[in-house]
Amino acid sequence: MKQRKIENIATHSYGQGFLGAGHKAAQIVGGQGFAYTNPFIFLMDDQLDLPGTESAGGEHPHAGIEIYTFVLDGESEGISKGTLELMNAGKGVVHSEEMSEKVQVRILQLWVALSAENRWTEPFLQTIDIDNVPSIKTDDSEIRVYSGSAYGLTSPLKNNTPVTLVDFKLEPNAATTQIIPPSYNGFIIVIEGSISVGENEVTQGQSAWLSKEEQDAETEITYKAGSDGARFVFYAGKPQQGEIIGHGPFISDTKENISRLYNAYRSGEMKHIRQYPAKHFASKIVKTIN
Repeated sequence: MKQRKIENIATHSYGQGFLGAGHKAAQIVGGQGFAYTNPFIFLMDDQLDLPGTESAGGEHPHAGIEIYTFVLDGESEGISKGTLELMNAGKGVVHSEEMSEKVQVRILQLWVALSAENRWTEPFLQTIDIDNVPSIKTDDSEIRVYSGSAYGLTSPLKNNTPVTLVDFKLEPNAATTQIIPPSYNGFIIVIEGSISVGENEVTQGQSAWLSKEEQDAETEITYKAGSDGARFVFYAGKPQQGEIIGHGPFISDTKENISRLYNAYRSGEMKHIRQYPAKHFASKIVKTIN
């Protein structure tokens, strides 16, 4: 089986986030060009330490994408460590990430392009908490499959664009090998420690893109943790075909459809999801996985 290699390593710096003081953010995906990152559009690493003295965030729309919100660490009202939320924005939805309580969390939020035939579907929401994520635990590793399939495990999440999301924790010097569909484009983010892939080392605060393959046979990648162990998150997805036009929070295939989405938002035609806290979800457009 052919080994995937590391093609590019980036070190990320954190700046002021849009939620104001107490919000640090680093852009992991975006800026490289969609032809390179396809099907991934955008990924932010958000670190929040909000005092809760005033409300932060607010309502905003999305369309034409699926959004993966993965809580790496922290707890707050409606937010739990290890939870993944998948929102299919479909033909358009308005949601709020407003936070009025004291919050100390770290979140990875990823935007994935929907295929042309799925961009006008009804929006829906799925959540899976850490206790319901398919996982394998051994003496030297803990592997959780949040989306897609890996290590003989399959997540219950239903996504329109095929995406694999796996959370790895490896003890010092432990190694593991993952099988990846050949067509999938993928990258890793190292959260703690370091890992080696072939001759390349990726350390905390860095991300690395995998080499791309055009063959039909499955490929694999072997990770080896450094002397302090490692925690890292793996993302891979099936590239989407067809025209992609993005403007602000909307993805579509023509400028006319982008205008159509803005008109729908401004006229109040888009449905609403209040994303946090969970008790405010609009049940008629929510699908929850327990």
